[in-house]
Amino acid sequence: MEKLIINFTPTGMIPTKDMTPHVPVTVNEIVEDVHKAYEIGITMVHIHARDEATGVPTYKKEVYADIIAGIRKYAPDLVICASLSGRNFNTLDKRSDVLHLEGDLKPDMGSLTLSSLNFNKVASMNAPGMIEDLANVMKDKGIVPELEVFDVGMINFGKYLVKKKIIEAPLYYNLLFGNIACAQSNLLHTGVMLNDVQNDAFVSIAGIGNSQLMMNSLAIAIGKGVRVGLEDNIWFDAERTRLATNAELIERIHVIAKANNRSIMSPTEFRKEMQMEPGHGRYGRVYS
Repeated sequence: MEKLIINFTPTGMIPTKDMTPHVPVTVNEIVEDVHKAYEIGITMVHIHARDEATGVPTYKKEVYADIIAGIRKYAPDLVICASLSGRNFNTLDKRSDVLHLEGDLKPDMGSLTLSSLNFNKVASMNAPGMIEDLANVMKDKGIVPELEVFDVGMINFGKYLVKKKIIEAPLYYNLLFGNIACAQSNLLHTGVMLNDVQNDAFVSIAGIGNSQLMMNSLAIAIGKGVRVGLEDNIWFDAERTRLATNAELIERIHVIAKANNRSIMSPTEFRKEMQMEPGHGRYGRVYS
């Protein structure tokens, strides 16, 4: 089995302090939670930015810059992916704003959701033209797409982008299960999705809500990576009696990984596998 990719998702766009006091919202809180996770052992981090005053999600590169700068003070090798979500913002200038950061502030990766989809209360709009435009900006800026997949058709769209040479291997997919309108957290849906992913692509598996632990455990057992954090699930137990911290969720992944004889892929190892720059002042990927 390949080494275990741990993709840490500390914040997201939904959890608030009213829902859980443990979700990091301010720049300092996000940086500190990533610091704790880095010391425990993670491969990469998928960050969302929030407005410092209101806690509302923001696209502004200035806030992302503060988060990235804070993380890279102690983790210059950590792979950083910035969210380009279409859930709250759906113009190219806003969604691509963070991609224009440079130097030590440049993200290594940007999330690229491969189709529109419905969440339980809101839609995430990802028109074909928007997906291609975001991918082209990333390619121009030397930033690697993190391919977000909620259903099997999205994988086929990813293959279409490869065929058009808009995105290039090595590829990294996040397969997310349990959203109300998408692939569900069961073995059949998981098998169908994995069957369609390119054999040489890297894959992490996420479960939304109560299915996070089950889908992470499945991923570890079958040799895939995990996406884990309060973005996808704020509870530690299925009965929802105990709110989780990000550190506890990462530590639990390490326990399960050890039981399955899976070692953790370091950021440096992941950079090499994904043909990315080595970190320490050089970030993203140089495209030919």
